[in-house]
Amino acid sequence: MLNILGAIITGLIVGALARLFYPGAVEMGWIATILLGVGGSLLAGLVFHRGRGGFNRAGCLSSILGAMALILIARLLDFQGLESLGIEGLGF
Repeated sequence: MLNILGAIITGLIVGALARLFYPGAVEMGWIATILLGVGGSLLAGLVFHRGRGGFNRAGCLSSILGAMALILIARLLDFQGLESLGIEGLGF
């Protein structure tokens, strides 16, 4: 239970910092911010710590960079016009 609570709090902090450091406005709610932070940490853990005997949690700076990469990817996908594929826009 404490692991989940720690992941939520860390995700909120990392997601908020990624939104703060990302150029331009990033409009999203608290839940999306938490998911952004957790996703950024997972992405950074896979990219920066691969090949070290399984999955490792990423550091704070790499988690923020991973979350910022997720914002960029979401904006690029939304810019490409996903509505033409039958997928609703991501709202970024």
